[in-house]
Amino acid sequence: MASEESWKGKYLQELESADQREIQWGRERNVLERMLLRTCVASEGQNPELDELLARIRADIKKNQIDVNAWLDLQEQLDRQIALLDQLPPAAVTSPRRESGGAPVDDRDLEDDGQRLRIARRVGELLGQLLNQVSLEADAETQARTLQRMLLASENWDELREGLNQVAELVITAVSRSQREFEAFLKRLDERLELLRDNFSSQYSAQSGRIDATEHLDREIRDKLERVGRDIQASADLGQLKHSVSQHLESIGQAVGNYRIQETEREQVLSEQLAAMQEKIAAMEAHSEQMQDQIRRERQRAMTDLLTQLPNREAWQERLSFEFNRWQRYHHPLIIGVIDIDLFKRINDAYGHKAGDRVLQLVAKELKERLRNTDFIARFGGEEFVVLLPETTGEDACKVMDKLRNHISNLPFHFRGEPVTVTFSAGLAEFTAGDSEETVFERADRALYQAKDAGRDRVCVDAGDQ
Repeated sequence: MASEESWKGKYLQELESADQREIQWGRERNVLERMLLRTCVASEGQNPELDELLARIRADIKKNQIDVNAWLDLQEQLDRQIALLDQLPPAAVTSPRRESGGAPVDDRDLEDDGQRLRIARRVGELLGQLLNQVSLEADAETQARTLQRMLLASENWDELREGLNQVAELVITAVSRSQREFEAFLKRLDERLELLRDNFSSQYSAQSGRIDATEHLDREIRDKLERVGRDIQASADLGQLKHSVSQHLESIGQAVGNYRIQETEREQVLSEQLAAMQEKIAAMEAHSEQMQDQIRRERQRAMTDLLTQLPNREAWQERLSFEFNRWQRYHHPLIIGVIDIDLFKRINDAYGHKAGDRVLQLVAKELKERLRNTDFIARFGGEEFVVLLPETTGEDACKVMDKLRNHISNLPFHFRGEPVTVTFSAGLAEFTAGDSEETVFERADRALYQAKDAGRDRVCVDAGDQ
């Protein structure tokens, strides 16, 4: 009985606690809804799309009917609008001004149009680089060239937007074409392998027929000889014996003759099949060499940075692994360098992305031309380059990098008729006992930041290697 009373008491306590939690939750929800309403009102005026989303929130709160799934979708739309606002400069995110007649004048519309045009121009430049690297069918390439000219020149946003959609279709077309070509190659290869299989099957059958014919001839000759032996033993008449032996020998001669005829025919068939197979193998080898060349070219493209024509990050990782394994085996000096163009963003902001691309191309060209054939340079990303200097000590690497730095800083860069000085900072690190690819790169990267912190336009060697 006491146990039952204890259970009832706990139950009543839980009910009371649940009621209190529900009351507290209601108060908290009421406060949050009021705060959300005030936030919505305060946030109005940024742009029409955001205002519409805020109005939906207020309407749902006033109706006291909140669909969680709908609000999750609403949250994603709000996040996108807020992200767009974050991309605008501070001066653009203001309350709309009004003309004397009362019509709102939104400077953000002009800013958005400018941003859209810059994006379209940039896509047009990248499309040109893509066309230089990828082969398309004649009609598709003509369409792509027309599309590129439109992206670089048009001021109509609707036209540009349609053009950007077509760029995606062109990329899909290029990928699909490569896939179709590879599928066609596999199909042709399968057909040729099937022909080879048939030829080998025919040769096997011919060889089996030769073995069977040889065995049949052997049995026939043995049978004739046995009959000759029996006739000799059973015959008492010399004339009859001579006649019987002559007949058996003639039969043996005919059997051997038939065998020779059949063997000649089989050899002729095999010779024709062998010649046909040799032709097919020669054709397969020629086609295989063509495909290998194409695969090598495609691999080279996949390992090359489109803008600078230097090896890309994937090629860097492959070469770094190779040099690291060689260093582990022979322990010859090996240096990693990380190069970063100083204040590159200012060039992009002041003169545009096209000028920034030109700087990257010229710097890449100069660096590559002034390094040894045994050295390796790649574009790591953005305005950052990486180098490998085999058989080079830290002291020598620092001298090499300083010469490159001085050369780049003295190049006559001009944009819009203005001289522009381009410099870079670099960090170097040498492989030492216990190092891995990652640890040496991290030390070189750390040295780069030391060069940046020390004022830029300089080379720093990781302290652990000095």
